[in-house]
Amino acid sequence: MTQATTDAPKLGRKRDHTRDADILESALDVLAETGYDGMTIDMVAARAKAGKATLYRRWPSKAELVIDAVACLKQSDHDPENLPDTGSLRDDLIAMIRTPTVLEGERKLQVMAGIASMVSRSPELAEAARQAIVEPRLAINRALMQRARDRGEIAPDADIELAAMIAPAMVSYRVLMLRTPTTRDFMISLIDGVILPALGIRATPAA
Repeated sequence: MTQATTDAPKLGRKRDHTRDADILESALDVLAETGYDGMTIDMVAARAKAGKATLYRRWPSKAELVIDAVACLKQSDHDPENLPDTGSLRDDLIAMIRTPTVLEGERKLQVMAGIASMVSRSPELAEAARQAIVEPRLAINRALMQRARDRGEIAPDADIELAAMIAPAMVSYRVLMLRTPTTRDFMISLIDGVILPALGIRATPAA
């Protein structure tokens, strides 16, 4: 084997993921504007000013691109490594509320409608969507409620799994069925009127 052969560069190169955030943000914009059925990967590439081949290598299907994009949207809402710790489950849950602007709220309505359309047409993607979109928020709720149980705020036999699902379920119904953005007042009323009573806690709203 000659020196030239041994010194020859290896074929291929590392994929550049530095533009992933821009691409995923563009995917959300296109999804909100066109809906899932009207959306194409080519549209996203054009919006992100990225090569189509780059997107197709990274996300072989439109569904995979959408799931990644919405998962990143959810991650930006809440940092699982930096949860509030006020000493009160009520205050912890309220601290997790992030009130969107009117435009942001409308965009999220359109994005979630696109996700619902995707899952209805491709039921095999439902579990992937659940893991990427729903499970992160459930994990946060479980963590906050388990901490409340550990400090004796809720009973050992309280159904944390059921209580953790209340807010995501109600928000999904409000967004997808009622087409109504989620407000801070709605979330506080849900916490005080449903979630805390379900865990055996009497809400004591601040004056």
